[in-house]
Amino acid sequence: MTAATAVTGPVTALPEPSGPDVVAEYGTELQTTRVLRAPDGGFLWWQGPGAQVPGPLLAPAAHLVPRLPADTGAALLTVPERAGAGLLHRVAGAASAAAWLRDFRPQARALVAHSLASAARALRALHAVPAPPPGEPPLGAPPGLARLRDWAHGRGELRERALARWGPERMERLLDWADDLAPDPAAAPDGLSLIHGWASLGALVPPLSRGRVALLTGEDLAVGRPELDLGWLLGELVELAWTTPHQNPADLQRLLLDAYGPGPDPVLVGRSAVLRVVTHMQDFATYRGWDDELLGYIAFTAELIDEEGRRAVPQGVS
Repeated sequence: MTAATAVTGPVTALPEPSGPDVVAEYGTELQTTRVLRAPDGGFLWWQGPGAQVPGPLLAPAAHLVPRLPADTGAALLTVPERAGAGLLHRVAGAASAAAWLRDFRPQARALVAHSLASAARALRALHAVPAPPPGEPPLGAPPGLARLRDWAHGRGELRERALARWGPERMERLLDWADDLAPDPAAAPDGLSLIHGWASLGALVPPLSRGRVALLTGEDLAVGRPELDLGWLLGELVELAWTTPHQNPADLQRLLLDAYGPGPDPVLVGRSAVLRVVTHMQDFATYRGWDDELLGYIAFTAELIDEEGRRAVPQGVS
């Protein structure tokens, strides 16, 4: 495998893409996403900083990401180019796997299943890349976990309501799990690898007609335990099953883990899934504002913490 190269310097940055070729645009005060048609028939995904995030976005470790041949069945780990204050990815699809899951046609679910299996194979290859050696800029914990830690030690309505419902012990357990999954590389070098840092259905892009599944990669690259990436995806499926009762993700959960292969610790995978749901909850409160729907999330996450996310890992997986 060879390494891909990301353009991160201001001298070579492209202009921010815009114009009549925009087919979708959405975002929060954390991040904005813009999808455009590309001249070659593919699509450009531009991600820029939201109103609460100082730009520009960077992907300084993207040169460590392996290029994976198409015949491996692995998703393309796309690394970005700088474009304005954001990052630009070139892919073959206009909608994420998260969007396809809202399409209830059987062929849409089959496309998501294929994409998850491809993502699992790509993550396996990414996790084979060791943590950056001495002499390279060090990588820390994924930004999502950093935000979670800041929230847990900070103030705000969601935190106060969560503490009242959870009690301090649940909050401490969450922080301990975060430390276990993304410890200080200098203190715990064994078992750590390069991780995606935000492996999610929203970053997973199936092809519209032809081409490869893509997993947008770069900005959140970090050092941690591989179980963190797997649990991050599984946590989204657990949340989907809770918010959309007719969705049963068990087949997708098993498919993801089977495609990844043996090795991950199911306990750590389950705990990572809990961290993902809590991070989504606190990101929503921070970057969109309070909503009474969050009361349900507080109760739901208390259950997830107590069971250590076991519902994210199908029975029989070890």
